[in-house]
Amino acid sequence: MKIPHICLNCLMLLLPQFSTADAQVPPTLPDKLLTELIDQADAIAISKALQANQITSHALTQAYLKRIKQLNPMLNAVISINPNALEQASDIDSRRKTADRLHPIAGIPVLIKDNIDIKELPTTAGSLALADNHTGRDAAIISNLRARGAIILGKTNLSEWANFRSEHSTSGWSAVGGQTRNPHNLNRSPCGSSSGSAVAIAARLAPLAIGTETNGSIICPASVNGVVGFKPSIGALPQTGIIPIAHTQDTAGPLAYSVASANLLFEAMQTAESSLSMQPERIQGKRIGVIRSATGYHAELDEQFQLTLEQLEQSGAIVFDGLVLKPSYEEFQADSYLILLWEFQQDLKAYFNGLDTALSSLDLDKIIAFNQAQSQQELALFPQDIFEKAAALTKTDKGAYLQALERALAETRNGLRALFTEHQLDAIIAPTIGPAWPIDYEKGDIVLGGFSTYPAVSGFPHISLPMGEVSNLPVGLSISHLQGQDNALINLAARVEAILNFKVKPDLPDTD
Repeated sequence: MKIPHICLNCLMLLLPQFSTADAQVPPTLPDKLLTELIDQADAIAISKALQANQITSHALTQAYLKRIKQLNPMLNAVISINPNALEQASDIDSRRKTADRLHPIAGIPVLIKDNIDIKELPTTAGSLALADNHTGRDAAIISNLRARGAIILGKTNLSEWANFRSEHSTSGWSAVGGQTRNPHNLNRSPCGSSSGSAVAIAARLAPLAIGTETNGSIICPASVNGVVGFKPSIGALPQTGIIPIAHTQDTAGPLAYSVASANLLFEAMQTAESSLSMQPERIQGKRIGVIRSATGYHAELDEQFQLTLEQLEQSGAIVFDGLVLKPSYEEFQADSYLILLWEFQQDLKAYFNGLDTALSSLDLDKIIAFNQAQSQQELALFPQDIFEKAAALTKTDKGAYLQALERALAETRNGLRALFTEHQLDAIIAPTIGPAWPIDYEKGDIVLGGFSTYPAVSGFPHISLPMGEVSNLPVGLSISHLQGQDNALINLAARVEAILNFKVKPDLPDTD
């Protein structure tokens, strides 16, 4: 089967055009340091170098643009480039000369998943129906980033419509951006739907990226690409200006190469000012619950997870093994699905109604009709059965939705709280998901198991960090906490990260 690869915005990857003046490196700029910082992918180290005037934001941004231009044709992680990125970087460099203090994220390039509004570029969700969705506005989290001096570098590819179009989809594919590929093995899945953001971090196309999650869409890409992904508590970050699936579960979140870097981005996305202080907790005496019901689907993954448990115990953690999180009633999956279908129909219409453009009259029925008319591009690989199920819901289904929401929230929130209370836990852990599976357009995604549903449906915070390798592919460790315990979770995760001391880098062509 010939795979369509339509990328309306790909020409923007050639922007901005580099002039001779742009290419000249100031004599005070150590090329070696810049190269090392990009290779290390540590946003904290980059921030310190910028604050110490060891590098400029303009040179840093230019270096990432060059790397994107060289590697993105192989990876399809970036869908479009902000034509004003270098101008924004130069502005930060000028402000740094006179300002008493800039935010630590100032001058650092950030890539944004293409279901999040930024004023310079269209927000497509990977769909040709939204190729001209120039909203002319920033999502609230983007406004917060700009106010603190972050450089909006561009948009990342994603599983089209955040992987909520078909039950037989292939992660990382969109009609606008083509197939995003796992940099550790180009024939393996990058997982969805924040595939481009995770791949961009793994491939060092930016030091920071933003994804979104409804259920697993930050956590899974982070795991299979060997990076850190953090899904905050629902409500920790504003949701306005983001193409939705379900408001009770949707949230943006950071992807980065370290927990500290992810925390830098997370706090800069918040509306309220933050101290930006991280105090990694000692693992000694921390009570860690092991969700054993989230294992058993991949023998090598279980072996790696067991090694991780031993490392934590040797470092002084108190491990409570054998814990189970399984729905107590048979209709849980059906309830969870109905919640997403109903809220998608309602929330998507509200997003379109909020646009001040010709697209404000769009709804699911019109998008379904568009896809049918453009079936060779949009429907060649998989159908739009989820869209059709959501569009078929009527007002008479609202009561069933409300009952499903009540049951599912009680199941997940009470189940998690009961474990934390009974064992006085500081966190729960599980393998995030198995190693990346082959990209297969006939069979779609083949996922054997994983851990994301309970934190996702409950709205509780969840982080995945690199744990090791299985079959030469990275796998992640999931750590979760209770609602509102985001900072405690991040601090604990930073300590676990230091204990595991595992970083993985894909073997990609030299871009020098």
